[in-house]
Amino acid sequence: MEARVVRPDESAEFATPERCAILETWRDGEVSIARARVEPGVTTQLHSLDVAERYLVVGGRGVMTVGDLAPAEVGAGDAVVIPAGTPQRIENTGDGDLVFYCICTPPFRPEGYTALGD
Repeated sequence: MEARVVRPDESAEFATPERCAILETWRDGEVSIARARVEPGVTTQLHSLDVAERYLVVGGRGVMTVGDLAPAEVGAGDAVVIPAGTPQRIENTGDGDLVFYCICTPPFRPEGYTALGD
């Protein structure tokens, strides 16, 4: 790996059936990092991934539901640890976009996404 600064192309952001917008920032053989954006009043689809994931919230506020934990309020600076195969969803409870980074190890693969409900 070489040292560098990576700036994602903002025009590459895309909407997902999960009800959020995604912009991939980085991908290599060990990790993928993507920015997720959830609009006010929206709850993402309940789902699980076949990889471990961490959310790092950078803006807005919401309520995170993950596994058997009680729903928890999250905001800028909070991190959420999501083991592989764990049901998850996040609701934007704020007035602006809820923005967080999704850090997956190994890297996210679309075929590793399992929808678990609405």
